[in-house]
Amino acid sequence: MIQNRTTDRPRRPPDPLTSEKRHATLVQMTPDTPPAPAPVSASGRPLAPNWWWVVATIWSGQAFSVITSGASGWAIIWHVTTTEGSALKLALVMALSQLPLGLLAPLGGLAADRYNRRAVMIVSDLGAGSMSLALAVLAWFGHGAFALICVFAALRSCFQAFHFPAMSAAMPMLVPEKHLMRINTLDQAISAVSSIGAPAIGIALYSAFGLPFTLGLEFTGALLAVAGLALARIPSVEAEMPPTVMGQIRQGWRALSTNRGLVVLIAALTVGMMVFAAIQAVYPLMAKQHFGADGAMVSLAEAITGSCMLVGALIMMAWGGGKRLALLMSCATMIVAPPIVAIGLLPPGGFWAFVVLMGFTCVFLAWFHSPLMTLIQRHIEEDKVGRALGFFQMMLGLAMPVGVALGGAIAERTGVPALFTAAGLVFGALGAFMCAAPSVRALNADGPQ
Repeated sequence: MIQNRTTDRPRRPPDPLTSEKRHATLVQMTPDTPPAPAPVSASGRPLAPNWWWVVATIWSGQAFSVITSGASGWAIIWHVTTTEGSALKLALVMALSQLPLGLLAPLGGLAADRYNRRAVMIVSDLGAGSMSLALAVLAWFGHGAFALICVFAALRSCFQAFHFPAMSAAMPMLVPEKHLMRINTLDQAISAVSSIGAPAIGIALYSAFGLPFTLGLEFTGALLAVAGLALARIPSVEAEMPPTVMGQIRQGWRALSTNRGLVVLIAALTVGMMVFAAIQAVYPLMAKQHFGADGAMVSLAEAITGSCMLVGALIMMAWGGGKRLALLMSCATMIVAPPIVAIGLLPPGGFWAFVVLMGFTCVFLAWFHSPLMTLIQRHIEEDKVGRALGFFQMMLGLAMPVGVALGGAIAERTGVPALFTAAGLVFGALGAFMCAAPSVRALNADGPQ
């Protein structure tokens, strides 16, 4: 009988080299796994690997500039107060320091879209610092007359009008979408720190070293801001613009006005800032005349409210604001209404309740500006966002002095407590209107997923 040798023959073990070749062949035949998408900024540009360092470098210099500029401004205010002793002259200096910020903001936005945004910020910082340095030199040689102070305060404000649109338009190119709101809130946090410390720093330096030294300090802050910008790379924007300046400004307005929700929010925030400026202008009168507070108590109350605004900004930076920024603004507007109404109803002995209610209000007032700025950056094209932000700055810049003037006039006729009550009712109506507006709700639906 013939045996089956094939089945009895022992099997040869597989060659490991052959197995490796077969595996390599299968790997080559398998389609490659798509690589992870490269990180992009909020405007869709490639995101620098060290973007945190870039942003930190820019904002570190800007923080010094904001604080020294605030101290310089308070030194000028205190100098006019002590040397002139005129409320009218003090109001004139303050108006000349603020009005150009609003009036020239559309031109600042145009420059941010037309030229390199880093260059615009550098020229703005150097220009404002140079105006303070020139005034410091003139004051050192005894030529610090009131008329010169007015001229240089206005020129300094003109340069500053170009800074905000360029800075705000540059951030979406440097920051990822999920952190854009936090970076925008950083501006408010620095401003809150400046509002707390700048008056004390400016007046103390003026009293110890005089006006020239304090003004020269602002130039030092400007140099630090320029150094931070020089170390950072900010891309240029290629934009097709109409041939005339007015045509270019109108193009930016059309880009903003086609989004009805943004227009409604800007109008509501403008009214809200006018109302807040009105009650802020009579804040010392409310504390002194109605509650009988002395100067130390008023100063403490001012510090507490400024600190509460800083707390609100820090909360927003840690949280990020969520996805429904328009709803956040609407809710914050309605939240501040009851405490402001309650302030107007407090009896004369309720000073500390007044401080607590104002502090609570200031926490949520920090939730207005940054969400709206983020919505503008998100919904307007990159090559037009500077002009859109310029219009935004113009509205807010003009709202503050108008609100101050109206607040004083209304308080003279109705009394300061009644002004607070009316202001709270206006905030409540604004919040309800913003919640009900379909165009505003559409902005919530368009938020990032």
